[in-house]
Amino acid sequence: GWKQVQNPPFFLFLDFSLETPLYIVNHGEAGPIRCNRCKAYMCPYMQFMEGGRRYQCGFCSCINEVPVQYFQHLDHMGRRMDLYERPELSLGSYEFIATLDYCKNNKPPNPPAYIFMIDVSYNNIKSGLVKLICEELKTLLDRLPKEEGAETLAIKVGFVTYNKILHFYNVKSALAQPQMMVVSDVAEMFVPLLDGFLVNFQESRAVINNLLDQIPDMFAETNESETVFAPVIQAGLEALKAAECSGKLFIFQSSIPTAEAPGKLKNRDDKKLVGTEKEKTLFQPQRGVYEQLTKDCVAQGCCVDLFLFPNQYVDIATMGDVPSHTGGSIYKYSNFQVEMNGQQFLSDLRRDVEKSIGFDAIMRVRTGTGFRATDFFGAIYMNNTTDVEMAAVDCDKAVTVEFKHDDTLSEETGAVMQCALLYTTIGGQRRLRIHNLSLNCSSQLSELYKSCETDALINFFAKSAYRAMLNQPLKTVREILVNQTAHMLACYRKNCASPSAASQLILPDAMKVFPVYMNSLLKTPTLVGSTELSTDDRAFHRLLVNAMGVEETQVLLYPRLIPLHTMDVSSEAIPAPVRCSEERLSESGIFLLENGLSMFLWLGQACPPDLIQNLFNVPSLGITNVFQPTSLPVLDNAHSRKIHSIISSISQQRATSMKLLIVKQKDRSEMLFRQHLVEDKGLHGGASYMDFLCYVHREIRQLLT
Repeated sequence: GWKQVQNPPFFLFLDFSLETPLYIVNHGEAGPIRCNRCKAYMCPYMQFMEGGRRYQCGFCSCINEVPVQYFQHLDHMGRRMDLYERPELSLGSYEFIATLDYCKNNKPPNPPAYIFMIDVSYNNIKSGLVKLICEELKTLLDRLPKEEGAETLAIKVGFVTYNKILHFYNVKSALAQPQMMVVSDVAEMFVPLLDGFLVNFQESRAVINNLLDQIPDMFAETNESETVFAPVIQAGLEALKAAECSGKLFIFQSSIPTAEAPGKLKNRDDKKLVGTEKEKTLFQPQRGVYEQLTKDCVAQGCCVDLFLFPNQYVDIATMGDVPSHTGGSIYKYSNFQVEMNGQQFLSDLRRDVEKSIGFDAIMRVRTGTGFRATDFFGAIYMNNTTDVEMAAVDCDKAVTVEFKHDDTLSEETGAVMQCALLYTTIGGQRRLRIHNLSLNCSSQLSELYKSCETDALINFFAKSAYRAMLNQPLKTVREILVNQTAHMLACYRKNCASPSAASQLILPDAMKVFPVYMNSLLKTPTLVGSTELSTDDRAFHRLLVNAMGVEETQVLLYPRLIPLHTMDVSSEAIPAPVRCSEERLSESGIFLLENGLSMFLWLGQACPPDLIQNLFNVPSLGITNVFQPTSLPVLDNAHSRKIHSIISSISQQRATSMKLLIVKQKDRSEMLFRQHLVEDKGLHGGASYMDFLCYVHREIRQLLT
């Protein structure tokens, strides 16, 4: 179980979105140079000796021979003469070209494939979603990612439609018309054609566009409302296996799979379990087919991205299980309507198709002596305790690593670590991405508190609490979080702070905001445990956070509240956010609030009429019929331009598209907005920031006495 620890662990946070392209190192046939004992890759922590003939590994201290072709003389400081010409000796991050022994079956990998799998049941046809997807794909496929410097697309594409049976399409470029093949035996899934299913989009463009035009009409009259789900993943997996490549399935599904088939799900949403010992079962995936599917997908490098359009409970805890272990993403658009959510969905789909990504990845974290990596959190799969496997890894995913400090560390040499990620690029090249990090060590606790990384800590606590809730009652998980907070602060008070009255709460400088973030975490839909919140929303939130980076959890837990009524329209900058509390709102103001998932424009009752005119082209807020809750007109004046530019620059920083909701003070919709004011008392339970501080302070005093 997850329990109180006396000497807290520390964490490394790996983010896969690098700004500059990495240097690529090619050591030819021989492959990357590695330590014989611990297998660490050549890096700046290797110490050369004996005139350059040998080197000592910075991780395990083993003495290794330098291969003849890699020999270089040392200068008077004992450094290699070519130190600055070699990225692997002078940089923190770089990539090696991997040799055949790093590939499956010692064969170079094929480029990946993207398979689009569209649920054509009654709901999706009626809402106009199927037509929207087909129209979009005609232009979107031109923007598939390609290898840097490559002229042509390497990715192959394929198409499947399904309800309770599956339809595969032959879109071979030689055909005049696409051909449909139906598989109705969903218990024994197979791919009915090998040649013509996965094709090059540029070559088969005419046939594919033809197919995309026909799909909405083919199913226009459907009455079929039942769907399957596990066989759809199985079909995509079989297609990738047959083509001997990795890839990604884009699945667009609107309901819980109730048709007779493997992976059929039953509705188990039971509000009576909230707050009981059994609440955890709501978030545990239903066992069976999906566990094996996850394993098979990871082995093949098959990543699943799930776009959900639910009108009722769909059991996200189970349906999201394969995506969340294969490096996939989950998107959810409840009660989808083309005019309300269409743009948001299309933005997400475009970004999802275009983003940089690697496939069939395996990651290992090596450390120097005295500490080791003990736990990993993210959209990953762990078959053993050391190898982190990801069917795909993209620029929006992060892995949080917990380290355990189990021996003495030296203040002279510090703590070194190396993260090595072996993956296949979008063009089908096998590479190793290496990140090296060296941290200072100190025997002084006060030094530790001085350089503590609050944002990374909170990311770790969120992920470990969200994992723990699968096995422990939520009440216990919440208590542990509060205890950990009190312990860390009491330890500081006892060992580092200058003596002061017990009635004073003392926080280390670097952790000043730790309690407000911790209190926000306790009030997230996942942990707050209220019967008013939907189980699916809570499960969705849990899976999202598991793959999030530090910046994303930071803004999710403490949203940005930006005053717009006082902004300087001539300046480029986004106005500075204010504290997230009702006290900061003013009746005559306009505020933008965003947390990476939702965005609100809040309008005070006494907002100046000229501002309303500039933004909405109406004289007052009272004219509701002109007032669209989700769209802000684009008008030709400085205020309108400035607000649109702020919204657009915030949206570019976020991994998913946020739908703007316009909220008027004292309207019913204001409740949605108010639950994001995290310093106030939670609407669904949870203390205000001040009350939480007082509570933590009491706990600290108890620990100290």
